[in-house]
Amino acid sequence: MELTTDAQGWRIELPRRYWQDPAREALADRDFMALLPIDFHDGVIEVEVKGELAEGAPEFARAFVGLAFRVGKGRFESIYLRPTNGIAEDQVRRNHSVQYVAWPEWRFDRLRRESPERYETAADIAPGRWTTMRIEVSGSRAVLFLDKRPVPVLIVSDLKLGPDQRGGIGLWVETGTVAHFRKLRITHR
Repeated sequence: MELTTDAQGWRIELPRRYWQDPAREALADRDFMALLPIDFHDGVIEVEVKGELAEGAPEFARAFVGLAFRVGKGRFESIYLRPTNGIAEDQVRRNHSVQYVAWPEWRFDRLRRESPERYETAADIAPGRWTTMRIEVSGSRAVLFLDKRPVPVLIVSDLKLGPDQRGGIGLWVETGTVAHFRKLRITHR
């Protein structure tokens, strides 16, 4: 993980040696993130994010950028964006713009297979554009708001790791992405 700062905020990019290769492994969510050593249980996480494709990004890259929360004991919950999906011409791909996962057991492929459309949704996002993510976490529930809109984009009423999971906050990225994060605010309840 390469974490630096520049004029836009925190810049995170996976070194190419860690990019996934679908010829060698099935594509799946992984645990690459910049971990903030915060004890988080319930509360609000708000941050502005921007994901762009890295130079030479593979075809399956989506400018993945998001937040992991309650990171601890080798497990975490996450909500992330796929900005290139937000502008795709294919409606099915657009419907996969926002994703909830619980690592390691509940990755996107399993959730999509076992509960289609329940843990992902469409959103008005695009690569290279700042998006405000606001995640409200309470017990077994997480609600995502984008760009300060009053209506949530995604509601997860059954967080897979349960209401007692707690831990750090992660700035999450995946293959072929140059991500920026700024204006992070965390409120505990």
